[in-house]
Amino acid sequence: MLGFVNVFKPSGPTSTQVGTRVRHIFARHFGERLPIGHLGTLDPDAAGVLPLALGKATRLIPLVEDRRKSYVFTLSLGHATDTGDASGATIRETPVPADAKALLEKVLPLFIGALEQVPPMYSAVHHGGRRLYEIAREGLVVDRVSRKITIYGLTLLGYEEGLARLACACSEGTYVRTLCEDLGDAIGCAAHMGALLRDAVGPFVLYESLTLDQIAAAPLDAIVPPERVIPLPTIVLDGRGAADFRAGRLVPLPTGAVAKHVFVRDNSRVLVGVGEAVGALLAPRKVFL
Repeated sequence: MLGFVNVFKPSGPTSTQVGTRVRHIFARHFGERLPIGHLGTLDPDAAGVLPLALGKATRLIPLVEDRRKSYVFTLSLGHATDTGDASGATIRETPVPADAKALLEKVLPLFIGALEQVPPMYSAVHHGGRRLYEIAREGLVVDRVSRKITIYGLTLLGYEEGLARLACACSEGTYVRTLCEDLGDAIGCAAHMGALLRDAVGPFVLYESLTLDQIAAAPLDAIVPPERVIPLPTIVLDGRGAADFRAGRLVPLPTGAVAKHVFVRDNSRVLVGVGEAVGALLAPRKVFL
């Protein structure tokens, strides 16, 4: 059993807790505990798309090239918090400019494109062998190395009384909490992130995501085939070819297979692995069965 699951994570539980629940659902259905892999976690207070790799599909995660993400979030002006979001303690307060909406509309274009972003202290980034959030919980602040990110789009959806609602499309590794703080600095105002909803991670979109109850009611229907996530063509090998491929041997490349990497299925349409074209031969690169 392998594939992906597009889970709708509610606000409250951690991404790990949601993944554990999904593992238990499939363990009850199939009688075995399958490994679970994440394609980008969410903070506990955040909600939205949480893609998971199920079973041996965890080995396919490095092949998922499209990791772009899309969010809808609120920007709360007037005070900053130690965590950068609404769960933290207030550390700074400022008046909200009377023309904050116009100021935001003016600075938003400055945040579109390639940027340098410093990860927040309350993040899972490693520093000296420890997570930054572990250091932050001790009341310490350390220097962090900035990271290159890309903001593909940033739109103001609405504004009312110091609370702005925005939509953002960005690269993997972008911290919306930091973006909110930087937006506040750009208009001369303390700020933090309020609510956060992730509505897309690569090919996984919000309207196709499933709640835990929906997954529990029909586990098989929740599985997304790898071909829908990773844009590789599929070839089918006959019995002898599939057996050789499973054994790690080179097999003749079927006629018409023009891509360098392909999914390989046997005559029963069972996914047996990923192959790489080497001249006129197909070399096993990942073997599942």
